[in-house]
Amino acid sequence: MRTWTRAMPAAMGALVLAVVLTGCNGSDADDGGKSSGASDDKTTYRLGEASPPQESSMQKSKDATFTVTPTKVETGTKADMDNSGLDKDKDDSPKIPVYVWATVTHKNGTAMEVGDMDDDLIVKTDKGERTKALIVIMGEAKWPDCPAPDTEKKLSPGQSEKICKAFLIPEGQRAAAVELSRGFTKEPLEWPVNG
Repeated sequence: MRTWTRAMPAAMGALVLAVVLTGCNGSDADDGGKSSGASDDKTTYRLGEASPPQESSMQKSKDATFTVTPTKVETGTKADMDNSGLDKDKDDSPKIPVYVWATVTHKNGTAMEVGDMDDDLIVKTDKGERTKALIVIMGEAKWPDCPAPDTEKKLSPGQSEKICKAFLIPEGQRAAAVELSRGFTKEPLEWPVNG
């Protein structure tokens, strides 16, 4: 389901796209008979633990691999939302931001843009809702201590970038995990959030 929201920061209009994924917990995925003890089957990690190398899904960097390491997750406040510069859609339920700090590392292959490496991050709530990062099409949303990453910055093999991404979840829910989607055929990787 796609939700389009209008926003009016300062003198500029901003168009925001938030994508909510529901009912995609990967529970129907077949493990192909692999043994559950194999390291390739590991899908749950601790915050601060890097993902295994992921293959780029972008045509221009199809030979590249990268890792993603979520390091910190923090739930924002209603005041953060009020001060973000985003208009609230009257038809939408109240939302609050969740900030996810992560490090993306280009491992090998063709140089990749930061946005190509963090594009599949998802926040799963304690109610099972999933949402992708907030995308501001025009204008800019402002969040305390979470500046928008330079998604077009290219990283070469061995280079890393620390980023912060904002996700909007329904007010009253909390972030239960950060996930990294791996398409429709593999279960997402998951970093549970404690507290």
